[in-house]
Amino acid sequence: MAHPLRLKKESVFNIEINKIRPNPMQPRQEMDREGLEELADSIKEHGILQPLIVTKSVRDMEKGQDVEYTLIAGHRRWEAAKILGLPHVPAIVRDSTEQQKLELALVENLQRADLNALDKAGAFKRLHDEFDMTHQEIAQKVGKSRESVTNTLRLLNLPGDIQDGLRGGKISEGHAKMLAGLKSPQTQRALYDEIVQNNLSVRQVEQRTREISVSAHKRKVFHDPEIKKYAGDLTAYLGYKTDIKRSGLGGTVMIRFSEKEDLEKVMKKIIK
Repeated sequence: MAHPLRLKKESVFNIEINKIRPNPMQPRQEMDREGLEELADSIKEHGILQPLIVTKSVRDMEKGQDVEYTLIAGHRRWEAAKILGLPHVPAIVRDSTEQQKLELALVENLQRADLNALDKAGAFKRLHDEFDMTHQEIAQKVGKSRESVTNTLRLLNLPGDIQDGLRGGKISEGHAKMLAGLKSPQTQRALYDEIVQNNLSVRQVEQRTREISVSAHKRKVFHDPEIKKYAGDLTAYLGYKTDIKRSGLGGTVMIRFSEKEDLEKVMKKIIK
């Protein structure tokens, strides 16, 4: 039985805890048992200070109606209350769409620093895939920058063993975001092993990723046979040593000469 109370502009009901089921859109995949027990101790002493938020559904039965509630926000409080064996919990009843359920659960969890980065990324992905929200729209909903949302989503592209390391606390979210910026899984795994074995800081990993990117770029330029051929053809045509350096989709052509007369000869051949 739900008993109404009043709190500000919304009604708060004492709802039977066994009538509440978890939010299927809940982004948090794991619960810290020790943290839940600490919360249970706090609730035992002070009570549930912030009501849960639920939606209500009613099913017609042969002997009347069956009322059930779906949890939107307050998952940890609900779990802690179950540990204590509380028969009722205070809750606000709201009407919510599936998208709103995910948004509310996500926003509530983001207000807690211990939400796993991969759970956060998974929730962002659901908002994007299931509700066709852009990264900018997600950012506005959760109070983050678009770049933060995009970088968090990239964590889902990391190899499974690295994701396991992130979830297990072997590396931090900052480490993982640095790894996600590397292109090949082999390079990501190699640096991941370095981080774990040498206890590298995020700043050290940032430096290593820059070194790896520069090294990979140099190897690409050095081994690119097409670029090498073009440089050779230009050298032969102009009569002066010519180098070509790639940069993204563009690049730079460098012609080596010693005197002004050499430049004049090169220019004549170019504009010929």
